[in-house]
Amino acid sequence: MSLKVAVIGAGPAGYPAALEAAKLGAEVTVIEKSLAGGVCLHSGCIPSKSLLDAAHRFDAVRGISALCQESAAPAAEKILKALDWPKIQKRQQLVSQKLAAGILALFRQAKIHYIEGTASFKDAHTLHITQKEQSQELTFDAVIIAAGSTAFVPPPFDKINTHIYDNSTIFQIPQLPKRLAIIGAGAIGCEFATLMSSLGIEVHLVEMQPRLLPIMDEAVSRLVAQSLQKRGVVLRLGQTVHDARLEEGHPVLVLDKDELLEADAVLVAIGRQCNLAELHLENIGLEWNRKGIVGVNPRTLQVKEHIYAAGDVTGLALLAHAGSRQGIVAAHNIGGQPMVYHNEWVPNAVYTVPEVAGVGLTRAQAQAQGLEIKAQKAFMLANGRALTMAASEGFVEIISDKNTGRLLGATLAGPNASEIISAFTVALEAGFTAEQLQQVIFPHPTVSEAIGDALAR
Repeated sequence: MSLKVAVIGAGPAGYPAALEAAKLGAEVTVIEKSLAGGVCLHSGCIPSKSLLDAAHRFDAVRGISALCQESAAPAAEKILKALDWPKIQKRQQLVSQKLAAGILALFRQAKIHYIEGTASFKDAHTLHITQKEQSQELTFDAVIIAAGSTAFVPPPFDKINTHIYDNSTIFQIPQLPKRLAIIGAGAIGCEFATLMSSLGIEVHLVEMQPRLLPIMDEAVSRLVAQSLQKRGVVLRLGQTVHDARLEEGHPVLVLDKDELLEADAVLVAIGRQCNLAELHLENIGLEWNRKGIVGVNPRTLQVKEHIYAAGDVTGLALLAHAGSRQGIVAAHNIGGQPMVYHNEWVPNAVYTVPEVAGVGLTRAQAQAQGLEIKAQKAFMLANGRALTMAASEGFVEIISDKNTGRLLGATLAGPNASEIISAFTVALEAGFTAEQLQQVIFPHPTVSEAIGDALAR
């Protein structure tokens, strides 16, 4: 295609969209107001996994005494006390920098024009771009809005903003607090509760819903709750923060029934708000709210005529891999090569201990739709590889249509769940029945064998 395509944002939705559009022959310009790679790369997926890897290493040190003579205990304790937070942060930063440099190298190879600046719409075919020392206008034939989102930090947390962190700023915390209050028990809250408790911090996890990970299978919620409690995390489920204040330099949160929760720092992880305010979407006749652009086609990602969206601004799935697929689909549809996005088949993974993941429908969701289902389940307690890893917490549950056998969804909890869930994503995309998936031979010994064990039940 010989089109001029503008992509607003170089995060996990924007940069794949740009690369795909360039591959299809478009003249592509990417405008990014912050850093290539976006939140995922610099203050989300990648940094958190780097820190979690460090935490798992310290967990391994704690557990090593079970395989050593008693004299090894003091050595392990000495290592734990030598934890160096700045070194852990530095390693995380180097990973992000390396990956960001890789994205810019791909842009150069694809002859994509990259502009560091803030974009706003002048009209339906013109962007005004503000840079540090100048501004310019860019005309385009088609545009993909992939501006991303930032943490939503509502009142009353503004009263203690000097001690408030979100998923972006928590990585720069200068020193580890003795007591951390985490508000919100979704994926971010649970991952940070896992991370910080592994680093020896007292963690209090506050969630207004009656269970953590409320969008996931209820059995997963119970399992992760039990795991966090074993780590010493204090769960305050079904509680709301009504007020916040500082007392002697420490944040104090007022919960239900005037219960007070004092901490050294507070991580707010209760939602996101899209970066759309500066785009002046009213100049191109678009409406938007905190959760995204109004009127995005969930299959084609088209908003109107030559305008498309990808990533968090679609309001479909606040996941990096969902945004990447959306960007690719949008690029193909702009290029006249129709492609469809399937939000219902986007896998979800949470990197707690154990890891948990899901794709498609849970048992409760399928039943809520009135479907007659067959649920097949196997526990990691019977999985040889999980037992060899001393990681036997977890299960595999497979949901299929009782009448047709068609796979509807799966939930995993256990070692490497974030990797294994892809087997189900492929099966759902391919329209497999449970019987067809049962024909797959899984290597032994692996955690993935639990899939076959579940299907045999």
